[in-house]
Amino acid sequence: MYNFLKGIIVGIGGIAPGLSGSVLLVILGLYQKTINAIGTIFKNFKKNITFLVPLFLGFGIGVIIFSKIVDFLLENYEMYTRFTFLGLVIGTVPLFYREVKKEGFKKKYYWIMLVSACAGFALFFLNKDLFPVITDPNLFQSVLLGVAVAGSSIIPGVDSAVILSSLGLYELYVGSIADFNLSVLLPAAVGLGLGALIISFIMNKLLSRFYTITFSVIFGLFLSIIPNVLNGSCILGPNFASVISMILALIGFGVSFFLGDITGNMEKIKNLIKKFKNRNNEETKS
Repeated sequence: MYNFLKGIIVGIGGIAPGLSGSVLLVILGLYQKTINAIGTIFKNFKKNITFLVPLFLGFGIGVIIFSKIVDFLLENYEMYTRFTFLGLVIGTVPLFYREVKKEGFKKKYYWIMLVSACAGFALFFLNKDLFPVITDPNLFQSVLLGVAVAGSSIIPGVDSAVILSSLGLYELYVGSIADFNLSVLLPAAVGLGLGALIISFIMNKLLSRFYTITFSVIFGLFLSIIPNVLNGSCILGPNFASVISMILALIGFGVSFFLGDITGNMEKIKNLIKKFKNRNNEETKS
């Protein structure tokens, strides 16, 4: 049940613009365990399936439920919604930086981050109109949708919404889930399964052999997608909407920053409450 609930949270990241599901897996402490379970699924089948099934069920439910919510919010409150997601994304930056440095770090890795960020920016931001929007897909495009979702969900910091938007598939992704369009979803599920197995195997090998380099590249890509959270509707000015948008961004930042070290932050809150109670008891006695 615990992994099922975590899966729902990860599913929210899988549909929300700018908030990667794999980032949430890292925050929840499940990323390496998940890609190892997928990449080696047949080596210890029972154990891996027992772990993955509730996680993926939660992910699917999170995507289905949240796709309708995101669709509604982007259609009716786009500026507010995108600034909230911007805050959520920026709030995960400190966590990712700590993840990069976890197993040793040298100054040369800053250059890897910089090159990756520039490459990602050129790929995802400068080429937004490279692929036309697909509304009536053929079989290959539906399978490609699943592969793209798998890749962007498994690689931390590579946002599903940005990747799918760059490929002209985001509207198809959200719309087919919201309408439960099986003619798109069934072949996409095949692509998702194949993509998940292959990409997880590759990521598992990379992290086991080149952990810091791999996460340095991922961190650079993660930084490059941040500007894509906003679009032409998100223009700030001296008005009420801009003030609300900035407040929502700050709230989003606070939420994701808190989740980044939820165990430590909860412990700090408990200690503060304990100190407050002790101080009140001392004042009462005096």
